[in-house]
Amino acid sequence: MKALVLNRNASESGMVIIDLDEPQIGPGLVLVRIRAASINFHDLAVISGQLQAPEGRVLLSDAAGYVVAVGEGVERFRVGDRVISRFFPNWLSGPATSEQLGGVPGDHVDGVAAEYVSFHEQAVTLLPKHMSFEEAACLPCAGVTAWQAVMDVIGARPGTSLLIQGSGGVSVFALQLAKAAGATVIATSSTNEKCEKLRALGADHTINYLDNPEWGKLAKQCTGGRGVDGVVEVGGPGTLAQSIAACRMGGEIAMIGVLTGREGVIPTADFFRANLRMTGITVGSAQHQGALVRATETAHLKPVIDSVFPLAEAKAAVSHQLRQKHFGKIVISI
Repeated sequence: MKALVLNRNASESGMVIIDLDEPQIGPGLVLVRIRAASINFHDLAVISGQLQAPEGRVLLSDAAGYVVAVGEGVERFRVGDRVISRFFPNWLSGPATSEQLGGVPGDHVDGVAAEYVSFHEQAVTLLPKHMSFEEAACLPCAGVTAWQAVMDVIGARPGTSLLIQGSGGVSVFALQLAKAAGATVIATSSTNEKCEKLRALGADHTINYLDNPEWGKLAKQCTGGRGVDGVVEVGGPGTLAQSIAACRMGGEIAMIGVLTGREGVIPTADFFRANLRMTGITVGSAQHQGALVRATETAHLKPVIDSVFPLAEAKAAVSHQLRQKHFGKIVISI
């Protein structure tokens, strides 16, 4: 079978497609024919060497496909079921522990960018009935992260206001979920074209952050000066000061990304003066993923896909993601 693996020594792109033996089925396992996988920031960190996965590691964490065989003792799935992978296979519910955050596909263990993958039955869930494989492959990391940020941490509902940063996979998911919950959404982006696309998805206000460096103040003005109830923070140190400026007293910042770096100056006085809270989010549990699937089915939500590349063009797909010109998710069909 074909598989996309990490190869920093022999490949300029850090990855190569090779032939591997098909995985074996065993007790408690399901064998899945993978049809689509999506790319996340985490995958780029593995490919670039920021995360130290071994050479030959099968890449990518998020995929969708259908079950072709079930092992002894498997009760939750049968042949033909359409399923999606889980980012943290060991985290089922409740608060996360360090042990539960192990086993990440494409990093700690072999990933899902292959024609066939063998999963423990707890490492996959049924995909939303109304989604294609390409759409469902976008859910496990970006979708579940957005769900925990918007619904669990910020608590989006009618009457609440959220600030969403950018137009990547998590941000667009967060916009869709917040609007489905009845919240007001202020979205930032780097171009007027992307701002228009965000408004088309339901954003109530958009701000071009390149034209408006103090976009936090503008976001606060959009709420009549009160400030937003919550921020889905994807930038990290380069954007956190503006996120703090945008918040109301007692607001919530859901910290999910470090696109601008891993450390930097934080206006701590402004943070505590406004009685803000900041919660770090690492994707979510099986319980979070199940809730997301049910919500997307009820609201008939579908992820926004920027582009789909065949497996043979995986290098081009990664390059497209690195250029940060995309809107929504980038998918690889397998």
